[in-house]
Amino acid sequence: MEKVNFATLLTSIAFLAMLALSGALVAGFFGTLHPALDSFSHFRVHFAVLMALCALPLLATTFWPQAAAALVFAMAAFATTANTLPRFWAVQAYEASNNDGPVYRLLQMNLRYNNPTPEKVLSLIGRIQPDVITLDEVSDMWEAKFAPLTSAYPYRVFCPFPNGTFGVGLMSSRPFVAGTEPRCFGRGAMAIASVNLGGTPIDVAAIHLSWPWPREQYWQIGELAEPLASLGDTAIMAGDCNAVPWSAAVRRVAAISGLRLMPSVGPTWLYIKLPDFLRFAGLPIDQVFSRGAINIRSARRLEDTGSDHLPVLVEFSLRPEVEKPVDEHETATVSAEQPGKARS
Repeated sequence: MEKVNFATLLTSIAFLAMLALSGALVAGFFGTLHPALDSFSHFRVHFAVLMALCALPLLATTFWPQAAAALVFAMAAFATTANTLPRFWAVQAYEASNNDGPVYRLLQMNLRYNNPTPEKVLSLIGRIQPDVITLDEVSDMWEAKFAPLTSAYPYRVFCPFPNGTFGVGLMSSRPFVAGTEPRCFGRGAMAIASVNLGGTPIDVAAIHLSWPWPREQYWQIGELAEPLASLGDTAIMAGDCNAVPWSAAVRRVAAISGLRLMPSVGPTWLYIKLPDFLRFAGLPIDQVFSRGAINIRSARRLEDTGSDHLPVLVEFSLRPEVEKPVDEHETATVSAEQPGKARS
């Protein structure tokens, strides 16, 4: 029996792996054609790096033309994700302007439904003191855990998921606009509230999408089309989209809502059993969208609070030309003993 040349075997394996990875990369660029293809897009960075690693040793073989083409394609694919890579500075600034008014803070948190350290969440909120908090994976336990924050955040809405684990929520230290009620949509997938920020009404939304195809993310976005399109002229929305910024899913959410996507702060999700130093290999799936008078000033990831997602702190201001001011005193009153709660 003829002996198999080990070097030839490794070369063949590397070549086949390179071809498979290039196919996965190509598929991800056609996510608008079918959600199955979009599922490949979420791992574009990983596929590009792995394909480049397979191609490099092939440059010294007879496959060098294919390897060179694969390297060029890998670099081009990687370049499309460059603005989502981890930053080496603490704060990522966007549209700072001396003409803007007060700076407000929005804290986006995927709590994790079974978080073993809820005290870290409460401690972070107490230290950061955001004006508005958008919450994902609000399980039944979290409503009780947030009870001590009622006086600081009396304006709130929790939208439960049918199984009591993956609902969304909003908490605000600023009052809801008079005559409005917070609303829940999509079986706890989205919450909207009109918040009075210094006399200016803005719509604040929390969103939590399901996993990509073959799960129901694509169909869920369709179900949320009406509430997404109903957001006011000045609005900000944050949440765990379970989709990366360059995906067809996130672009579809932005198109339906008319919101602009905030530049990514880098990977926010990492498989919970992996050490945090591997965060660079995670996925940037916590997104923030805005429109109208919202002027994003800065955004950054915060420290681990026991979830598989890092919190995201966004600082923003309101452009002075905003219209439709509301009377600061004409706001919805929510009792500290009986915080607002809406059901879908």
